[in-house]
Amino acid sequence: MRIVIADDAVLIREGLSALLRQAGMTVLAAVKDAHELLDAVAGHRPDAVIVDIRMPPTYTTEGLAVAERIRRDYSGIAVLVLSMHIETEYALAIVNSGEGGVGYLLKERILDVEQVVTALRELASGGAVIDPALVEELMARRRTGGRIDRLTVREQEVLALMAQGLTNRAIADRLRLSSKTIESYVTSILERLQIDAAEGVHRRVRAVLMYLRSNSSAGWGP
Repeated sequence: MRIVIADDAVLIREGLSALLRQAGMTVLAAVKDAHELLDAVAGHRPDAVIVDIRMPPTYTTEGLAVAERIRRDYSGIAVLVLSMHIETEYALAIVNSGEGGVGYLLKERILDVEQVVTALRELASGGAVIDPALVEELMARRRTGGRIDRLTVREQEVLALMAQGLTNRAIADRLRLSSKTIESYVTSILERLQIDAAEGVHRRVRAVLMYLRSNSSAGWGP
């Protein structure tokens, strides 16, 4: 997989570049700001981009803005946004920007390069990846109204693990259930949420986005 990395911290971008290369990825460029990132994307057309949410000059939402622009102008490029802290509002804005191919992880996850590689591959296949810490925070808050309330407690638990990017097998291992049981839960979730099996629609991603939007619509801030 061909990657472009953008982070103003030289240690992070060079360290992550080295780790990804060791994992068999091709790092085309490692840049320090949004302008250089856009130039690199235009010049290399990578498979995926990893971008820090806060970059020069204001260190506020430059990374978020450039991620949204890449998503808009280069629909085939997956985008993984990194953040030092859980920033609920920004993370939900990222996942609400499209049906798949976009994700959000805390920077501490880059210490586990296997997790980053897994996330990139999931995004490249059209999936959505959300940091487990964010999902746990959303689970701890009350939801009011909406289709999510149609789900049983166990179905909501399965959906929350889906939102973390876990496969059915991984969810089964986590909950100590059979894979067939998890498949039944997933089927029930999709039916209860009324997500049709329309051509070209990634039903699992739609379910995850509906879950995250249900938390966002309750009016919570970061």
